[in-house]
Amino acid sequence: MSTGKEISIRDIAEAAGVSHTTVSRALHGRGRMRADTRAHIQALAEQMGYTPDVRARSLVSGETRTIGVVVTTIADPFVVQIVDGIEAVAQAAGYSLFLSASHSDPERELAVVETFHQRRVDAVIVTASRVGNLYAARLKQFGAPIVLINNLQEGPYLYSVSADDVAGAQLAVAHLLELGHRRIAYLGSTSRPISSLRRQQGYAAALQEAGISFDPALVAAPEAESDLAAGQEGLWMLLAAAPTALFAYNDMTAIGVLQGAARMGIDIPGKLSVIGFDDNEIARLVTPPLSTIHQPQQELGRRAMHMALDLLAKRQINDVILPCTLVLRATTASPTH
Repeated sequence: MSTGKEISIRDIAEAAGVSHTTVSRALHGRGRMRADTRAHIQALAEQMGYTPDVRARSLVSGETRTIGVVVTTIADPFVVQIVDGIEAVAQAAGYSLFLSASHSDPERELAVVETFHQRRVDAVIVTASRVGNLYAARLKQFGAPIVLINNLQEGPYLYSVSADDVAGAQLAVAHLLELGHRRIAYLGSTSRPISSLRRQQGYAAALQEAGISFDPALVAAPEAESDLAAGQEGLWMLLAAAPTALFAYNDMTAIGVLQGAARMGIDIPGKLSVIGFDDNEIARLVTPPLSTIHQPQQELGRRAMHMALDLLAKRQINDVILPCTLVLRATTASPTH
């Protein structure tokens, strides 16, 4: 029954023969009225093609029912899973998302957060955040709750959800040690230095627990344009130290190692065991399928959105650290030499 023009509450009131106040109460579920009157008005609104004016409602309620989400890049499969988790909880709670990319630039990340604040989003969620403690005082001035996922800035932050980098790295190295490896390399990241250092700490702790001395020659973090390139360059850098196993900062770095090994004729896992971190979908699809540490990516997103909702409801919340798990596939085996 749509006429092509935007239908207003007043239009519905005229069609129903009631006041626009009665229509507003019927559509928004407020006030007392006969059930058949409410049902008739709601059915008429649907037939006429009425769409609620979200902007007008937000002026009254002070809420826009929107959440700003800042990601590093939409091309990262890790980020995609987190956003899926955020969106699932947001939709169920009646919220929409605004998405913007920071491209791993902390100043741009902060600028996006400020833009979201100007657009009056109800809360902001930032993935792989580099602002964290660096701009904590400034973030607290925004008024809207801001939740960080996998905060990459050293120091405490009031509202954050993260995976346990240190314990996850310990799991990876403990697995390699159980297979019998003693020359285990760590290939880190220069673009994510804080989380890379945390994973290196887990690597070193697992070696120390096994009574193995830390060898700086078995640690590398090459400057590279991408994680894939870092994996290829890092493998070349570490070969002189003769590792029998390698723990990579993330799955994409590990896949770079697999690519480099294939070009150099290094058998995986016959000559070199490789394990990653994240458990992105591509880890299952490469050849051989990659052993890795699973970060609960969708759960990170879900927890962050639940935390934002709790903050909006003025409920008390605490930081959340989620455990990682070991996923065994075909790139790790006992050493043959």
